Amino acid sequence: MAAIHVKLFTLFSFLALLFSSSHGQLSTNFYATTCPNLTTIVRGAMTQALNTDSRIAASFLRLFFHDCFVNGCDASILLDDTATFTGEKNAGPNAGTARGYEVIDTIKSQVEASCSGVVSCADILALATRDGVVLQNGQSWTVPLGRKDARTASQSAANSQLPGPSSTLAQLITSFSNKGFTAAEMTVLSGSHTIGQAGCASFRNRIYNQANIDPAFATTRRANCPSTSGSGDRNLAPLDVQTPVRFENAYFQNLVAQRGLLNSDQVLFNNGSQDALVRTYSQNNARFLTDFAAAMVKMGNLSPASGTVTEIRRNCRRTN
Repeated sequence: MAAIHVKLFTLFSFLALLFSSSHGQLSTNFYATTCPNLTTIVRGAMTQALNTDSRIAASFLRLFFHDCFVNGCDASILLDDTATFTGEKNAGPNAGTARGYEVIDTIKSQVEASCSGVVSCADILALATRDGVVLQNGQSWTVPLGRKDARTASQSAANSQLPGPSSTLAQLITSFSNKGFTAAEMTVLSGSHTIGQAGCASFRNRIYNQANIDPAFATTRRANCPSTSGSGDRNLAPLDVQTPVRFENAYFQNLVAQRGLLNSDQVLFNNGSQDALVRTYSQNNARFLTDFAAAMVKMGNLSPASGTVTEIRRNCRRTN
């Protein structure tokens, strides 16, 4: 009889952990005793990754955004498809362009070796994203921790909720508003495009057909992006032509000069509601970095819906 009680208690405890309704209250010292070396491990791994691939900081920013915007920051984007499961990796906004999964694998394995079964993949992604920005000269922020990993993902939500490179200003404002962000927060978060690159298919229409673009900039971009759809679609160009691996306000300076690479960039400065803020950021790097850090903390607080089944994954690519 006692053995039955023990088994039932263990089962109920497991279910209570599994069916956590959300992240609960995140805390900056969540792993202080259970994984005290966590931040050191993540920072070291990101330093090594950036030494190998200067794009990885931008890739992590995109992974983090695409994860959090779809049902909260739950590492759902990291789940591989299987014969019985279709996740977010092959959704339109992610397929062939989302990257950095192998670096997550490396960090997770190092963390597991230090403190097994303790740290979520969602927290690793949040910390690594912050460290990537810092390592490319951005401002640091304190990352609240204690997220859990989803046991499922939604390709349809990824396809419908993530804004694309052809988005209008109104569409961007609505998309971010649906997640609880103001238009100003949308604009400062767009500043993540001060690092990274984009494929020709995402900016072809802008450089060949739009009028609100610096002619010399358009000519430069056309050299590596043929006008014919399907030709050179994945040829890359820097989102910030001035300093593509340095996190600062040159992105906004480019918008003022009509050198935004994507339509969704230039609409922020095109005789619209965000023009004044873009101009402010273009002139005040400290203000941009401070506001960006605050908006990233808010982004990281996006939680899975109540009732979401969560866990601490042992492997970020699959459920336990």
